[in-house]
Amino acid sequence: MNPDFMRSLLKEQPFVPFRIFLSNGGFHVVKHPENAIVMKTRIILVYPDTDSVRFVSLLHVNEIRLKTHAEINSWRLPDGKREGPRT
Repeated sequence: MNPDFMRSLLKEQPFVPFRIFLSNGGFHVVKHPENAIVMKTRIILVYPDTDSVRFVSLLHVNEIRLKTHAEINSWRLPDGKREGPRT
């Protein structure tokens, strides 16, 4: 994935949350632009709710899916933990 494209997604106004799908079949959710930092060859993802950080190689990003706010509530990580906003 091109880092400039990833940066453009984070700068969108209004911001649209999205999922990053990886070559290993997993995915990560970006709910807020401050939860991601795009480097030259990787993206750093921060999950404040779980106090965790993920380092993802941009080479392994296969797909980006933008979501509506209503759809984010149903998002779950591969381990079943909910990553959508708390209601």
